[in-house]
Amino acid sequence: MKIKNIFLTLLLLAFTSALFAQANKIEFKEYDLENGLHVILHQDNSFPLVVVTVTYHVGSKNERPDRTGFAHFFEHLMFEGSANIPRGEYSKIVDKAGGTLNANTSWDRTFFYEILASNQLELGLWLESERMLHLNVDSIGVATQKKVVTEEIKERQENQPYMSFQPEIVKRAFTVHPYQWTVLGSAEHIMAATEEDYKNFYNDFYVPNNAVVTIVGDIEYEPTLELIKKYFGDIPASEKEIYRPKQVEPIKHEEIRDTIYDNIQLPAVFQAYHTPKSGTPDFYAVDMLSTLLSGGQSSRLYKSLVDEQQLAMQIFSFPMPYEDAGLAFVFGLPNMGVDLKDLESAMDAEVVKVQTELISDEELQKLKNQYETNHINSIATLENRAVTLAENYTYYKNADLINTGIDNYLSVTKEDIMRVAKEYFRKDNRVVLYYLPKSQQ
Repeated sequence: MKIKNIFLTLLLLAFTSALFAQANKIEFKEYDLENGLHVILHQDNSFPLVVVTVTYHVGSKNERPDRTGFAHFFEHLMFEGSANIPRGEYSKIVDKAGGTLNANTSWDRTFFYEILASNQLELGLWLESERMLHLNVDSIGVATQKKVVTEEIKERQENQPYMSFQPEIVKRAFTVHPYQWTVLGSAEHIMAATEEDYKNFYNDFYVPNNAVVTIVGDIEYEPTLELIKKYFGDIPASEKEIYRPKQVEPIKHEEIRDTIYDNIQLPAVFQAYHTPKSGTPDFYAVDMLSTLLSGGQSSRLYKSLVDEQQLAMQIFSFPMPYEDAGLAFVFGLPNMGVDLKDLESAMDAEVVKVQTELISDEELQKLKNQYETNHINSIATLENRAVTLAENYTYYKNADLINTGIDNYLSVTKEDIMRVAKEYFRKDNRVVLYYLPKSQQ
């Protein structure tokens, strides 16, 4: 869902980027309403904008194995309207107010937001409270979004080369945990689900005691809190325990290897290593290891495989931070005439170097500089601050990680990077997929 107002977006980026060119401490206040809704407020009166966000602690991992894709489905359905908002008018109301809105879903949470002029704060709160209390979960809205979502799944599968790598990897990497299916889920599950299925999912998860409201921008604390109480305070909490998957993926001791034939022109190799869940000490070291390998054209994989050996035209390494587990991906696209086995051997050789030789002081300092820059950028805009505050509370119950989280990266040592490379980047701890054109099948 992307509805954009160019003026507001540019204004937001221009002012906030300048304002937070340096990593200033983010001040905020937190509150809990009686119905369990957690509230985070951050005041920044530099210019007359406000970001209104609601984060629900529900993602694809909360779904049934035979009803996948529901969290992403509700990302769409939340724009259908409510008891007091006519069907199809939600986005139009924000647009008429000169604002922007969007939403996104992950394995672990769903995030909704509006960016509005600060004198429209109450409008944003009303809109989000309507979603939480009075959403239209009816036959018309469900039928409409079934078509939209299944078309999106089809488009992703058929028209985006290599994008099937994610479902192909996770269903092999996770045999127990519900991370084994993707956020988009199954088109068959979406179509087979009944209106009652969707109503039950809504009532189970889109409740105040499973949500965080974060308001960032041109506000005053006490009046804003009173407005939040006005619109959200009477929404009843769920009396049911919020479902959280308890499955723990077993430690892997055998490499999984397979070949996928796809609508592609060039072959590719994908590797996925099991890694710690986000927020753990080893996660930060793994994250930095991935950046060391492929964070820019001066990274190890790029310099070795692209520049020096000319085995690859593209090479990437990136972690996938899940709340309950993790994966670290390495992806290589070979140059013409290069065998995938040769490319994979060269990728593995760079990993072995990190496992057997400490990185240099210069490399470590470069990594830390990169993360300090990323930290500054992560708090440079009102939207980013809202996201960071909300996610840090949702996952870790610690919103102040917006200020202190960078310390977790700056404390990583050369020895830590070598250790996690040995511990997690093992061949018996990974999935390897060779992607080949269907013409070679």
